[in-house]
Amino acid sequence: MDEHEKHFDVIIVDSSDPVGPAEFLFEKPFYQSIKKALREGGIAATQAECLWLHMDIIKRLMVQSKEMFKHAEYAFTTIPTYPCGQIGFAILSERDQSPKEPVRTLPADKLRYYNEHVHRASFVLPEFARKELEQ
Repeated sequence: MDEHEKHFDVIIVDSSDPVGPAEFLFEKPFYQSIKKALREGGIAATQAECLWLHMDIIKRLMVQSKEMFKHAEYAFTTIPTYPCGQIGFAILSERDQSPKEPVRTLPADKLRYYNEHVHRASFVLPEFARKELEQ
């Protein structure tokens, strides 16, 4: 990404857990490189761990992201094969519109899971997580 300044409209990071060689994927320099590589109006989504298992990592990640991006939001979804049945994402952008709001609606008859209600709901956090991340 360092070689592609203001190059990408979207960056999706499906990283491994923040241990060993992948630890840097959860650190500030990596997120600075994401911001630098995004075009104006771009958006990034990164793997951001599970609320039930890694709140300390999530909180650190979101604090540093909010220092860098206009919008840095935590969202999560259910994935039955993951530990605790869910995984989270850091959604990062410099857009005027919050990533909590869908940009457009998609035809429900073409999709099995996603719709604008699921989109909005993915940002609604359990109270323990909301309190931690809003501090």
